[in-house]
This record gives sequence, C-alpha cells and structure tokens, in this order.
Amino acid sequence: MEVVEEDFTIINMPRKSQQDAIQRIDSHEKLCRIMQKQTQNSIDGLQSQINRIERILLVSAGALFSGMAGIILVLLQKL
Repeated sequence: MEVVEEDFTIINMPRKSQQDAIQRIDSHEKLCRIMQKQTQNSIDGLQSQINRIERILLVSAGALFSGMAGIILVLLQKL
C-alpha cells in the first residue's frame, strides 16, 4: 500500500487563504500565551497554598511531639 503525502504548506495557498491562515495562527498563539499565563498563575497560587499547608503541618507535628514528650516526662516523674 502506497502512502501519498499531501503538501499542506501555506506557500501553496491562495493569497487570501494565506492571510487567513496566518491570522488564525497568530490568534491561536495569542490565546495560548494567555492560557499559559493563567496556568502559571494557578500553579503559583497552588504552590503558595502547599507551602502554607506544609508550615501548618510542621507546627502541628512539633506541638504534638512536644505535648507527648511533656506527658511522658510527667508520667516518668510519678514513677
């Protein structure tokens, strides 16, 4: 079976179609830049939320360990 390769380059298009294709590509690139910026902003927001949750978790774990150590010391002193 023979594969026929078609030429879809902008060069072989009529002049108006070339301009339309270039305009559509430019519009698509602009939209992609906007969406990429929004995605990056969302990622930055998520990163700051993750950092906040990590800090809360570390402080909570430290408080829990300190409290447990305090209870153990009090129990050992009563023995």
